Amino acid sequence: MYNLNKRRLFVIGLLLLASLFIVGCEPEQVEVTRVVEVEVPVEVEVPGENVEVPVEVTRVVEIMLEPETAVDVIPFEEQWANSPHNAADTEPFTHWDEDDPQEIPPSCAKCHSTPGYLDFIGADGSEAGVVDAPAPIGTTIECAACHNDVTVNMTSVVFPSGVEVTGLGDESRCMQCHQGRHSTVSVNASIEEAGLTDEDTVSEDLGFSNIHYYAAAATQYGTIAMGGYEYEGKAYDSKFDHVEGYNTCTSCHDSHTLEIQFAECADCHEGVESAEDLENIRMAGSLVDYDGDGNMEEGVYFEIEGMRELLYQAIQAYANEVAGTPVVYDSGSYPYFFIDSDGDGAVTEGEAAFPNRYNAWTARLAKAAYNYQVSLKDPGRFAHGGKYIIQLLYDSLEDINEALANPVDMSNQSRIDHGHFAGSEEAFRHWDEEGEVPGSCSKCHSAAGLPLFLEQGVTINQPTANGLNCATCHNDLTTFTRYESTGATFPSGATVTFGEEEDANLCINCHQGRSSTVSVNSAVGGTGDDEVSDRLRFINIHYFAAGATLFGNEVQGAYQYDGNEYLGRNEHVGKFDSCTECHNTHALEVEVAECVECHEGVETAADLLNIRESEVDFDGDGDIEEGLAGEIDTMRELLYQAMLDYSMNSVGTGIVYSSGSYPYFFTDTNGDGLPDADEINYGNRYATFTPRLLRATYNYQYSLKDPGAFAHNGQYLIQVLYDTLVDMGADVSGMTRP
Repeated sequence: MYNLNKRRLFVIGLLLLASLFIVGCEPEQVEVTRVVEVEVPVEVEVPGENVEVPVEVTRVVEIMLEPETAVDVIPFEEQWANSPHNAADTEPFTHWDEDDPQEIPPSCAKCHSTPGYLDFIGADGSEAGVVDAPAPIGTTIECAACHNDVTVNMTSVVFPSGVEVTGLGDESRCMQCHQGRHSTVSVNASIEEAGLTDEDTVSEDLGFSNIHYYAAAATQYGTIAMGGYEYEGKAYDSKFDHVEGYNTCTSCHDSHTLEIQFAECADCHEGVESAEDLENIRMAGSLVDYDGDGNMEEGVYFEIEGMRELLYQAIQAYANEVAGTPVVYDSGSYPYFFIDSDGDGAVTEGEAAFPNRYNAWTARLAKAAYNYQVSLKDPGRFAHGGKYIIQLLYDSLEDINEALANPVDMSNQSRIDHGHFAGSEEAFRHWDEEGEVPGSCSKCHSAAGLPLFLEQGVTINQPTANGLNCATCHNDLTTFTRYESTGATFPSGATVTFGEEEDANLCINCHQGRSSTVSVNSAVGGTGDDEVSDRLRFINIHYFAAGATLFGNEVQGAYQYDGNEYLGRNEHVGKFDSCTECHNTHALEVEVAECVECHEGVETAADLLNIRESEVDFDGDGDIEEGLAGEIDTMRELLYQAMLDYSMNSVGTGIVYSSGSYPYFFTDTNGDGLPDADEINYGNRYATFTPRLLRATYNYQYSLKDPGAFAHNGQYLIQVLYDTLVDMGADVSGMTRP
């Protein structure tokens, strides 16, 4: 009689069930009872001694498997099975089937097999970030690749450029592969390794760099990832921010079928009924003709197509004229660029073969060809980061043109968008090294800063932005209603409004400048007018302070001299009396066609400079036919000369100005009155201000940084310039103050 007093169950059958978790994603749980056979070691009581003996029988034990340990089906298996990630009979997974040995090399295994991907992320216990060994053929991108203990905590991706992007979510799983295999860095390295210092020298040591396929993440992250070839001295769009909730791979694509969830696109994009319709999308932030064909109704997809055609034309012309060997391109044949052996400009039979690969590369041609390929190998480029691709194509064409006897006409093309959407420009790229826009700037230089300010009345650090976006001004992207603003408080402390429900109030929350009479007086304190003080530094009104000009004395954006009277808000006429009534709200351009009704001779924006409604000669030059803009220009020139004279004669240190270099005013070290290249640097900033000179430089800058001041409130600005000239001791005897 055996007394069983201890059992140790080794349930071998459960291991088979557990293995299902590796290939499943959040499996559907079912409660089941299963009978499994287990080997049960037992202790046998023998009179006089205890002896543990091997088990020679199989005891059948009935075990209830708990719901969390049982699997009935693998969710989404059918969707995944029919997706490109499981297209087992296609080139991405069969390319190595005929190799000897039959294996996928480490350089390819990461993205073309499940074992390779697991190896790369370290899920197999190996070092993460590198594939240690070849992978066996016969797998696709299976469930285990994306669903494992490593990917669930994955938050960063390293791009081929070496840049690591952090703070990611589930999209990081996609971005490990959909990032391309080259970048600006590797293209430059290949040129350097070939020993090329001249852009147009042919080298047999230089070859074509291929971005590879479906580099969607490189397109989306723009200049952060540097997936395209970025030309030195050029600025590029950053990460393309769509809208909240639809800003990652997995929020726009079904993560198992990979298909675009286009039904949700229709909420904001009219006319979208199929994935193909996405090619026709063009939003209000794209109001320039990128490819120069005159069609601004076509989708951004077609703008890219048009620009690529022009670049290919230039590449072929360059290959003939400069490289000396004609070239053709075939998108489906590696390595894509081939010698055009018959010189007909088209791929003919036998040309698209590896032995006939193109072999007359120059540095200039390698850069352009790389970007040409970049613009093709991400099918969703127009949606992932279309403007970044446009910039790459534009710059490549511009660079190739430099070497052509008959350059491709680019006169009607556009590289960047209007100000609010010019993501490549300084207004939005200034903080890239810091990684975020500080709270002191984020209200107007980030996509999310203004909505936060309007809703909460505060500004905080915000992520760097690729320009403003729809959600900056619109609180509902299905009805496109706008955030409400009853007015704006200006740097002087004054609060003004266009009216309680006027959309233009949104504009003046940013277009108001950052300084005023109040801030200049505060800086000066009790310092004597002509006393040099090392406490004084130039005060900058900032840019496009149209609201400050328009409201004049009500907000005192310019420096107003004590004891003088100044004009208040410039009320134009009827329905043309605010920002949104005179400017297109997205392109920001003046609605010139509306001006014609009252102003004769106005056909273009340039004609607005000639408008004047007074016969008074404000600047004293005897010309009462010139526009108000001309009057302002003359007075500004006289003020600049007065500042130069004062700095030399009263301060003893000459001053010069450079409109595009912070902090704008510099020491004239050689005394020639010109901003020489070696003088325009921060270390040589002007540092011997007196209160009188500080006020003058502030107003001089003010008169330049609102380019529409002549229309916004021209006579207010003339008053300011006149008073500044008087304070500087300039001769104003022939002038008239409004």
